[in-house]
Amino acid sequence: MISPEINKSTLQARDRRYNLLMSAAIPFDADEFLAGLTHRPGVYRMLDDTGKVLYVGKARNLKSRVTSYFRSGSHTAKTMALVGRIARIEVTVTGSETEALLLEQSLIKLERPAYNVMLRDDKSYPFIYLTDHSDFPRLAFHRGARKKTGKYFGPYPSASAVRESLNILQKLFRIRQCDDNFMKNRSRPCLQYQIQRCSGPCVNLVDEQSYADDVRFAIMFLEGRSQAVLDDYKGLMDAAAGAQQYEKAARYRDQIMRLRKVQEQQYVYAAEGDVDVFAYAQQQGVVCVQGMFIRQGRVLGSRTWFPRNELGLESGELLEAFLDQFYLGGSGRDIPRDVITAVPLPDSDLLETALSEGASRKVKIASDVRGQRARWLDMATENATYNLSVYLADKRNVLARFLALAESLSMDAVPERLECFDISHTMGEGTVASCVVFDHQGPAKSDYRRFNIEGVNPGDDYGAMEQALRRRYTRLKSGEGIFPDLLVIDGGVGQLGRARQVLAELQVDDVPLLGIAKGPTRKPGLERYFFEDQEVVLKPGSEAVLLLQHIRDEAHRFAITGHRARRQKARRVNELDQIDGVGPKRRKALLMHFGSIAGIKGASREEIARVPGINEKLAADIHAALHGESSD
Repeated sequence: MISPEINKSTLQARDRRYNLLMSAAIPFDADEFLAGLTHRPGVYRMLDDTGKVLYVGKARNLKSRVTSYFRSGSHTAKTMALVGRIARIEVTVTGSETEALLLEQSLIKLERPAYNVMLRDDKSYPFIYLTDHSDFPRLAFHRGARKKTGKYFGPYPSASAVRESLNILQKLFRIRQCDDNFMKNRSRPCLQYQIQRCSGPCVNLVDEQSYADDVRFAIMFLEGRSQAVLDDYKGLMDAAAGAQQYEKAARYRDQIMRLRKVQEQQYVYAAEGDVDVFAYAQQQGVVCVQGMFIRQGRVLGSRTWFPRNELGLESGELLEAFLDQFYLGGSGRDIPRDVITAVPLPDSDLLETALSEGASRKVKIASDVRGQRARWLDMATENATYNLSVYLADKRNVLARFLALAESLSMDAVPERLECFDISHTMGEGTVASCVVFDHQGPAKSDYRRFNIEGVNPGDDYGAMEQALRRRYTRLKSGEGIFPDLLVIDGGVGQLGRARQVLAELQVDDVPLLGIAKGPTRKPGLERYFFEDQEVVLKPGSEAVLLLQHIRDEAHRFAITGHRARRQKARRVNELDQIDGVGPKRRKALLMHFGSIAGIKGASREEIARVPGINEKLAADIHAALHGESSD
């Protein structure tokens, strides 16, 4: 079986060699290529005359599928535009359709072709993780490979959904969520105990059996058996009341009331079922895919995507291409037993086979469903329609602002991509430069970049801006990104002059510059704007100004967040570095033992002295230094 893991550097090296050989720009001869094409299953890559991959596709019959692109009069304008750009086609023959499907998804992930349906979110979905400690297990947020021993519950559609569930579990079952280092170094219960969200196992305020019962109830709740939890609580309450342990019975009564309240707030429709539901909505050329995730009959949440549809695919084809990437794109997605789609998929049997092989059990894909599953599908479809309408409204607002900016600056064309730079530091300490990117969809956060500034005088904003621009545009010149249509600088004439100098040295002469200078009182609405070599007057509150203020504020937020993290990291290290006798090895030993500076500060002198390499005298010095005391 062909491995789906493809080395991107090998593909790029092969493409460069081919481009050198084909420098004479020989036109693509479709008839000659198709004449020798095999009928076996495989994958094809369409490339333009620069070697850039335009489209990656799979086929059960390569000759039939690729030939269909060159039949006249049977394609949309977008598909004809793709065919017009083809300079060569590469094929890889596979042993089966399933192998072709897996290889296609690996190539799409590596190449990110312009005409493929793209899933922009490659992050794995988060889980709730229950450790396997024999005494007092903890519940925690988990994302990534599930290699640790213990129980995993999920997947959840977002980090916020996990945190919301953890918050509910704290209230209901009072299971600890602190890390092991924090727990081991407590001499008194923390705030979570005080607000009744933890039973205090760190200082033995709960026995192991009672804690184990809470863990058992939490597992049952996470598995969707909340009614069984209620029944058990009722039995415990009756038993406590019969034994005249009225305070204990009252606690169980309160637990029952809290659990019933949670049940009322959650969607629980069935006693069992692991299902992913995907709905589809399209309007004005924009596609919305809505996913809803059900585990053990409980809806964990939903998520929305807006994949691009460069070839104008029909709903079934696009949803199938989306699901191929969603489950087979190498992100370790959890595969349910059932996948429900709003429209039938053209090759659902092929995807079923691939998912069943990946999950090592039977997976079913269906679109014609009844009963509760139909209600789930209706809910997902309703959400897809609503989210698409909201997205289109936002998109129109963003596009309107781009149009207004182009008109206000008398630009020849509407810019499609803006970049804005800002500098953040505190008295010259921890200088960080930010670069944020906006396009017609709004903030393009995957393209944001930060630069830690080194080697410039403290407080030299001009030097910091020059270094950030030089590093950014050197990379763009080497082909690592896309040049903007307008470069926005948070600064006045001086910063613009320095930016213009850097671009000139790098021979970047087609990116216009706009500077935003703060007004005399630094209040919003009093800014001055400099476009190219002259000041321009923009109406306060206009769509153009709102766009510039938005990107400026986003650049400032992104810069200051990075600066604070860098400054805090340096200060955490410096607190230990300034203590005589604490070098890199002892600092590492302290942080490994206590987990953080806060953990060290919360420890007694005796606890610090237990760290390997730390004697009683040094422990007293460390304790005194961290608390501003004398060690005498």
